[in-house]
Amino acid sequence: MNYLDSPIEYLKGIGPAKAELLKTELNIFTFYDLLQAFPFRYIDRSIITLVKNIRDDGVPVQLKGKLGKVVVSGAKYQKRINASFGDHTGTIGLVWFQGASWLESYLIPGEEYLIYGKIVFSGNKFSMAHPEMELASEIKRNPGLEPVYSSTEKLNNKGLDAKGRRKGIAVLFEKLSERDLPETLPAYLLKMKKLCTRYESMKWIHLPSSQHELDIASTRIKFEELFFQQLKMLSSKTMRKKLVHGPIFKAVGDFFNQFYHKNLKFELTEAQKKVIKEIRADTASGIQMNRLLQGDVGAGKTIVALMVMLIAIDNDYQACLMAPTEILAQQHFASISKMLKGIGLQVGLLTGSVKGKKRKAVLASVEKGEINIMVGTHALLEDPVQFKNLGIAVIDEQHRFGVAQRANLWQKNEEVSPHILVMTATPIPRTLSMVYYGDLDISIIDQLPPGRKPVKTMHFYEPSRPQLNQFIKSQIEEGRQIYIVYPLIEESEKLDLKDLNNGYEILLQHFPRPKYQMSLLHGRMRSLDKDEEMKRFTHGKTQILVSTTVIEVGVDVPNASVMVIENAERFGLSQLHQLRGRVGRGADQSYCILMSSYKLSEQGRIRLKTMCETTDGFKIAEVDLELRGPGDIEGTRQSGSVDFKLVNLANDLPLLEQVKSIVEKILNRDPELIHPANLLLRKYLMKDSKDKLAWSNIS
Repeated sequence: MNYLDSPIEYLKGIGPAKAELLKTELNIFTFYDLLQAFPFRYIDRSIITLVKNIRDDGVPVQLKGKLGKVVVSGAKYQKRINASFGDHTGTIGLVWFQGASWLESYLIPGEEYLIYGKIVFSGNKFSMAHPEMELASEIKRNPGLEPVYSSTEKLNNKGLDAKGRRKGIAVLFEKLSERDLPETLPAYLLKMKKLCTRYESMKWIHLPSSQHELDIASTRIKFEELFFQQLKMLSSKTMRKKLVHGPIFKAVGDFFNQFYHKNLKFELTEAQKKVIKEIRADTASGIQMNRLLQGDVGAGKTIVALMVMLIAIDNDYQACLMAPTEILAQQHFASISKMLKGIGLQVGLLTGSVKGKKRKAVLASVEKGEINIMVGTHALLEDPVQFKNLGIAVIDEQHRFGVAQRANLWQKNEEVSPHILVMTATPIPRTLSMVYYGDLDISIIDQLPPGRKPVKTMHFYEPSRPQLNQFIKSQIEEGRQIYIVYPLIEESEKLDLKDLNNGYEILLQHFPRPKYQMSLLHGRMRSLDKDEEMKRFTHGKTQILVSTTVIEVGVDVPNASVMVIENAERFGLSQLHQLRGRVGRGADQSYCILMSSYKLSEQGRIRLKTMCETTDGFKIAEVDLELRGPGDIEGTRQSGSVDFKLVNLANDLPLLEQVKSIVEKILNRDPELIHPANLLLRKYLMKDSKDKLAWSNIS
């Protein structure tokens, strides 16, 4: 057995009790798991700040000085400790609220300590709460970079805090050798990129003697993380293009030409034309297309999808379009049916509410090939839905479907794999596209149709409410309609937020019936009631739609010109951008009003400022990535997500681009990785693909 496969309880100083905590709290079961739990920051122990130089700026500092008077107060389990601490330049206060009982014996007035923590300025003096402390006489290491590990209160109480973890790592490296960490990257890559060995990277990430060693280790680990992620994705894409055949759309025929020359009432943008050419080349190649189409709300993705579906029909194939909600599916069905009027094609609709005889008739028609374009929700994935000859599947708002669900569509033609076009109105930053969608070809519609005016976005505080109500009334008098979105349905005791039910009652006072008519919409309503309320607003019977975020996707009312978002600081940038996209869909000037309290976090302030400064979805997505990190960004994959330990997708784009280029060159020269120099890589892929389904075939 490899030394690193040893159970964690066998590491000197751990034992069964501590091992159980490491397993339950941090999922650390073996020596290798401990090695893979990297520090999240480092303290530079060579820098000691004098008390006179400390600042109230939130940056942790290290101080060296003597402990003064220690005062213990409170009952046994609610003890509080206050102490003074200082050097020759001044003193600060120290305070502990937790773990006070065991600290009492460690705190010796008059002794010299090294302490580390954040400084707070209150009551006209500086203080530090729960500092990390060490007796200066017990410090045996050379001053330098000291790793800090994530921990929990339970781990701290058992001596498995940062100090305890450092001891464990030091013990681990006493017996660890190069042999225990065999190389994963080919020798030519190490030489070409001047990378350190795997053993060195692990030692220096945990026990760096200098910033230089830490940087070298960090670069090696990031390179390896990105390299194998890109290798998996791009090798899968290479093999799919080699092995998976798609329908060949040879001709652009009568249906496409009739629609383009007679039914299309406006000129396509250059971006739309470019995307259609890219898709046309894919569908004529004989290789199954897997393409992601990105475009901001209102950029014209649906028109592109429809024209591609018409090319499929011209070549005797059927097409389908799958949407995440009934409202959006019905909207697609209505708009496509209207646009294709007079062409002689049949469009079908299948959602959960299509039942009984009507459902049977739709299923029979699509199986016979009588329905040319099938629009639907998840219902399209069910086994009873059989196409006669499905040639292309379009998936709208793709991040709302799991990968396994999309796989069902791929199986809907037994003869040949249908082409797949997935669409999203959530702009995805370049780094996330390369990581999460590297196995897809990507098209971007980066132009809005001519005549569209950018939505004016403004941030108002609560005292501006009377002016807002007056503005809404003036817009209604001009014949416009209004959205008002709340974050909650009912009042929350824990969160001081506006709620929809109270908001609706207050709005009735300012916009009384019968002069003003309002619709109410939220996720807890029955589907029939939601549809009815939405129809009333869509048909202009109500002027104000009071809603939660259920309108975020798929509501298209060109006459709606104002979007009011209550407690806007509580929404993510992606959500705010999607909500704003509900207005500005007609020729009139539209407005987005962001309402907030004066109490704003720094992130909340940046989000609202960003929304007011730009309508560019891709710029907004980049800011969102910087603020929240990749795990929370909508539009990223729901399945098979990437879990990087060191890579930061907001900052590491240059390294990612470099790695992607290297992987592409390797696969171009040796697609099956059979060259002796690449056998390590082949071995890695074969091990990784064991017991896994090739979801990447369908995106």
